[in-house]
Amino acid sequence: MFGLLGTFLALFALAQTPPASCVAGQITPPVTEGPFYKAGSPQRTSLLEPGMAGTKLTITGQVFTRGCRPVAGAWLDFWQADAQGKYDNAGYRLRGHQVTDGTARYTLLTVMPGEYPGRTPHIHVKVRAPNGPVLTTQLYFPGARQNQGDMLFRQELLLQIRDTAAGKAGTFNFVLDSE
Repeated sequence: MFGLLGTFLALFALAQTPPASCVAGQITPPVTEGPFYKAGSPQRTSLLEPGMAGTKLTITGQVFTRGCRPVAGAWLDFWQADAQGKYDNAGYRLRGHQVTDGTARYTLLTVMPGEYPGRTPHIHVKVRAPNGPVLTTQLYFPGARQNQGDMLFRQELLLQIRDTAAGKAGTFNFVLDSE
């Protein structure tokens, strides 16, 4: 019995410890929505379509409060350019929203966005905790040649990227200005 209680207490203490990927009070900075946002995107975790060109990209992460508590049920809305740097303004290609799971995790399957004049490759996202304010921001890619020339680029919004057998994998944890 004591062994089971000890295990429970250890797991409880672990659950109360902020994850290493969240620094209390260090919120994700906002970046402009830009001209290509379109409300009403479909709910989906994969933006991939048959025959879509580009390097496959899987992004995973979690959503936290400024106190580093996981936000289950957080809403994330993603939109981006295709591999050639073009946005679909007529439909919902490379657009979609989802909700974090019970551990505040999300997964997005997409392609690496292309650059277009004046902008480095990026993915737009809106994030909202249930009944909270909306954070609008953008995610960037390390080593992209236009990062330093892009007026909107923020170093703290870089994805952590690694190569995989299927393409690339990135991680990013959002920290909202909410409790």
